[in-house]
Amino acid sequence: MSWLVFALLSAIFAALTAVLAKIGVRDVDSNLATAIRTVVVLFFAWGIVFAQGLQNKFSSIDRFSLLFLVLSGLATGLSWLFYFRALQLGNVSQVAPIDKLSLVFTIFLAFIILSEKVSLPVIFGGVLMTLGALIVAFAK
Repeated sequence: MSWLVFALLSAIFAALTAVLAKIGVRDVDSNLATAIRTVVVLFFAWGIVFAQGLQNKFSSIDRFSLLFLVLSGLATGLSWLFYFRALQLGNVSQVAPIDKLSLVFTIFLAFIILSEKVSLPVIFGGVLMTLGALIVAFAK
């Protein structure tokens, strides 16, 4: 399968995640809800690793890669904590579009940190996505 199929599947499951999480945090502290979700993801991810027999490759990961994977995990954890709290306080139809502004931030950070090229159409698309997210989130 191509990257596009996987990206679309990711988007579909992210949307499902938002709706299911909103239902789940109704009467549960958002931090506890995040912890429960994290445990499920932990077992699910390691289950796939063991099912594919990849657990032996853990020791071959160099320290540099491991450091950045750990930092990425910390960023994910913070994102999830803030996301669940936002879902608890707001409507999923407002929280999700603001959360998706992560794409615009990703483009900016990829330009600054990874020196990825950003063309005028990408900048224009980022502006449109920002406007679209704000319109969807704050439309009456």
